[in-house]
Amino acid sequence: MSTRRDFLKEITAAGLAAAAAPILTRAENARVLGNNAINANDMAVAAAQATSTLSAPGSLIVPKNNGLRITGTFLDEISHDIPHQNWGLKEWDQDFRYMKAMGIDTVIVIRCGYRKFITYPSAYLLKKHNCYMPSVDLIEMFLSLADKYGMKFYFGLYDSGHYWDTGDMSWEMEDNKYVIEEVWKRYGHHKSFYGWYISTEISRNTKWAIPAFHTMGKQCKDVSGQDKPVFISPWIDGKKAVDAASDKLTKEQSVSVEQHEKEWNEIFDGIHDVVNACAFQDGHIDYDELDAFFSVNKKLADRYGMQCWTNAESFDRDMPIHFFPIKFDKLRLKLEAAKRCHYDKAITFEFSHFMSPQSAYAQAGHLYDRYCEYMGINPKL
Repeated sequence: MSTRRDFLKEITAAGLAAAAAPILTRAENARVLGNNAINANDMAVAAAQATSTLSAPGSLIVPKNNGLRITGTFLDEISHDIPHQNWGLKEWDQDFRYMKAMGIDTVIVIRCGYRKFITYPSAYLLKKHNCYMPSVDLIEMFLSLADKYGMKFYFGLYDSGHYWDTGDMSWEMEDNKYVIEEVWKRYGHHKSFYGWYISTEISRNTKWAIPAFHTMGKQCKDVSGQDKPVFISPWIDGKKAVDAASDKLTKEQSVSVEQHEKEWNEIFDGIHDVVNACAFQDGHIDYDELDAFFSVNKKLADRYGMQCWTNAESFDRDMPIHFFPIKFDKLRLKLEAAKRCHYDKAITFEFSHFMSPQSAYAQAGHLYDRYCEYMGINPKL
């Protein structure tokens, strides 16, 4: 009987300790994993913590406000792979209010045009590429709203699509030479016009990457002045870096941390004088890889005097349906990793579709609520 009783005690204690595991700190986890002889007192304390934490149904059992806060968002009005929401000034004004209430102080037009669809009546693009005339000048509207709500505005350059088709970045350099001048003359007077975003996305040190990024960054600064920052948002060539049109969620070959560091050291070395910040997209690697890659990104940015941001994707890459708002815990894990690695800023792709209470996706509003709850934000609209 005593043997059976001892066995039941051990099983019960082990079960309670397992239940408590999510609330243990990283240091406690390391101690537990490194110590095969966990005494009953440790288990009892952990069990008591778990019981008290779970006493309120639905309450958080992880530390609040433990991640890097999202303070910036892309604005995607080309919407070539996510549905357009067909908002006008009324809806966009409301969305800026939601952003402001959540703590967002920076908005970035992800691209001013993609192929023939454009966001403003560009005389150059209408003539050069026979682009379609937009019904509203979205750049003027976004800048005016950024002025109104005291936000910083970054202008995203034009994407002709030729790079995606051919791998040749020379088109992007040529087109944006004219777009940058045109845009600065047209909108540079806005107090919120804070900087530039090079919309060309890369993951590796591919042909033309360094000269193209350097050329476009220099073009921006030559036109608007050295004080206007420039940033990029590449992706990490991880196992989830699959084509958006693919029915696969992962691929067999992915970059190692060591190779990633080598290639981006070369890129940063070649562009740091004209690119001020880098916001790697965080959705292409797994959640247990975040710290390894994030640490390398921060080390490289510090080495070259660049700001290290994270592009915390608020859409879910782990689902076969492209693209829905992300599960909150996944977003939390990514923001916590960014904070552990001492990142300078978190931006997201993209608030209006995937976090806004007025998004076409009902899940987005719930993500907004969970995020604010976790961060201890009481949004006052």
